[in-house]
Amino acid sequence: MAKGHRSQIKRERNAQKDTRPSAKLSYARVSVQKACFVLDAIRGKDVKTALAILAYNPRYASSLLEKLLKSAIANAENNNGMNAENLYIAECYANKGPTMKRVKPRAQGRAYRIEKRTSHITIVLDER
Repeated sequence: MAKGHRSQIKRERNAQKDTRPSAKLSYARVSVQKACFVLDAIRGKDVKTALAILAYNPRYASSLLEKLLKSAIANAENNNGMNAENLYIAECYANKGPTMKRVKPRAQGRAYRIEKRTSHITIVLDER
């Protein structure tokens, strides 16, 4: 059992919370491996450069990440009062989400399983 009163425990937990602006996309219909190709291209870049990279990247995940990055920028400006020109991508990662299992009929009465993978993508910004 935890020590201290419930409010004290909550206060300590909130004190350790990361205050950097971020945005999270849950259950994105793209696999982690495919999302990471695009994430690796923008990691550590400033926001303006990252948006340009995402705009001209032909992969499907780049359209999702462009929308997510714009959301993170809006969070930084509105919630944290940061200037958009000083922002850069401090962290960006994709975690595995639940996999949807589907069945594809094959020859001679067989059935193959198709796994439609999902991912949870997070972008964390910081100020230079």
